[in-house]
Amino acid sequence: MGTDTSRTDQDLAVERVWTVPNVISFLRLLLVPVFGALLFAEEDVAALVVLVVAGFSDWLDGVIARLFHQTSMLGQLLDPAADRLYILVTLVGLAWRDFVPWWLVLVIVGRDVVLACLLPPLRRHGYGPLPVHLAGKAGTFALMYAFPLLLLAGVPGTVGTLAWTFGWASALWGVGLYWFAAFLYVEQVVRIVRTARA
Repeated sequence: MGTDTSRTDQDLAVERVWTVPNVISFLRLLLVPVFGALLFAEEDVAALVVLVVAGFSDWLDGVIARLFHQTSMLGQLLDPAADRLYILVTLVGLAWRDFVPWWLVLVIVGRDVVLACLLPPLRRHGYGPLPVHLAGKAGTFALMYAFPLLLLAGVPGTVGTLAWTFGWASALWGVGLYWFAAFLYVEQVVRIVRTARA
């Protein structure tokens, strides 16, 4: 039998599971409880190392997926899931240790609740999760960049002061981008529903 040349890149993307980017994403997910345990145990240096490794792996799997054409539907789900888990665990840990106020946790988690509410209408009209928007990616990157700095804010002296200043600047910028992306997603879903009804 000859090979099936009718299969598209989209078909292959749906089927791919064991790609290098997906393995990296799986490993990043496995590090979430490790990072959480270190953060709550106040092992800040080790927690910081894990967070930096996680952030680097997030960048690396995206680069590999694009360069070697290893994008997959699973990867498109794993990548944002890992990002959100790190953000949630880091936020709760930092708030628990009084590095950030609890309102910041509510503002960021509230955005994900809004996005979760968009899934049922999308599914009713035959759509899966919307593609990750650039603004959302930028917001995630800003937050992931802010958290190590906010963790360093506990260091006394100039280092702590600078970390606090740049950490909060990055965190607020990230929250703004995060919610801007959420409004874009809401607008897309409203447009999809209106078109389907028309």
